[in-house]
Amino acid sequence: MASRTTHRDPVLDTRSLNRATLARQLLLSRAAMSAQDAVTHLLGLQAQNVKPPYFQLHARLAGFRPAELAELMESRRVVRMVTMRSTIHTHTAHDALTLRPLVQGARDREVNLFRKGLVGVDLERLGELARTFVEAEPRTMGEIREELLGYWPDADPQALSVAARCRLPLVQVTPRGVWGRSGQVRLTTVRQWLGAPAKDEAAPQQAAQAAQAAQAAQAEQAEQAEQAEQALDDVVLRYLGAFGPASVKDMQVWAGLTRLGEAFERLRPRLAVFRDENGVELFDLPDAPRPDAGTPAPPRFLPEFDNLLLSHSDRTRVIAPEAKGRSWAGNQAYCTLLVDGFLGGLWRLARGTLTVELFDAPSKAQKDEIVAEGERLLAEMTETEGPGSVRFGSIRG
Repeated sequence: MASRTTHRDPVLDTRSLNRATLARQLLLSRAAMSAQDAVTHLLGLQAQNVKPPYFQLHARLAGFRPAELAELMESRRVVRMVTMRSTIHTHTAHDALTLRPLVQGARDREVNLFRKGLVGVDLERLGELARTFVEAEPRTMGEIREELLGYWPDADPQALSVAARCRLPLVQVTPRGVWGRSGQVRLTTVRQWLGAPAKDEAAPQQAAQAAQAAQAAQAEQAEQAEQAEQALDDVVLRYLGAFGPASVKDMQVWAGLTRLGEAFERLRPRLAVFRDENGVELFDLPDAPRPDAGTPAPPRFLPEFDNLLLSHSDRTRVIAPEAKGRSWAGNQAYCTLLVDGFLGGLWRLARGTLTVELFDAPSKAQKDEIVAEGERLLAEMTETEGPGSVRFGSIRG
């Protein structure tokens, strides 16, 4: 998309972008909202592991306790499934039905990466066989793979697993994902788990009904295209509300999609336009909060894979250049600490002790705030007897 940035577009420096993003992410001050409303506002929570969604909400919500999200999981008002960037997210039931169709094209392309292991495999039939298998009862991925190998014994087992995971909107059923409980990953379709068809599954039925007349079919297709366009526009606005101000490329990184420029152009008349210090065009909701760059940002303990650190192409609004790469070791991600709104350290919780590794020496006031925030985490997010302790030291190697 060609930039329409002009010298009249206001410039937002890095700290201004930082404070705006923290405000949208509920990290400048804890919000008095329910866990379900927060999951909706944030368009889901990164959930590659079981506990991170709980710690994400603890950092953002006043009075949050793990039992609140656990109850949403057990009542099926939130679910765990693959959506953005082909990673597992915790979504509300509504967003599970809305966001998965949005990224389905990307999941189909992901299957193509494994085509050498799928020679002779009918993907349509694979999808239907896998659907029937998991809707009979929730299955492990190993069980799904073995079932499909019975039909295509010469196929690559991993490729069959990827094809099933990508072709079908699968959710991880409870007790997986419930705080304080454990369970093997078992999967069924979102339709089966929620008792409602995903939007991408309803469309073929509607098209079949309309196929009796060519004119009606064309009208149906046009209506579906309009609905898909509107759904995408709605998600763009919601993304800006949770992660803005942001560029087109920022949202593409968050979603794991490409070619979103047309949606931003459709919405341009409704959006505020800014530039960053490099001249990149940024879009935002006109009335969204953009606090002063000097607004205090308290320390916050975030789990591994928090979307705050993963949802922009240019991550310098949260990760200073000198801190780049410090939250990872190989393919391992560390839990992270925000200091003055930026990535400033790492942490680990084990046996009632919270160990904090800081990248730079903090002021006494900052250190006191970090200790107080750490003690709050220990008191509210652990079940160990006694008060626990906060210590400073290395958590790596």
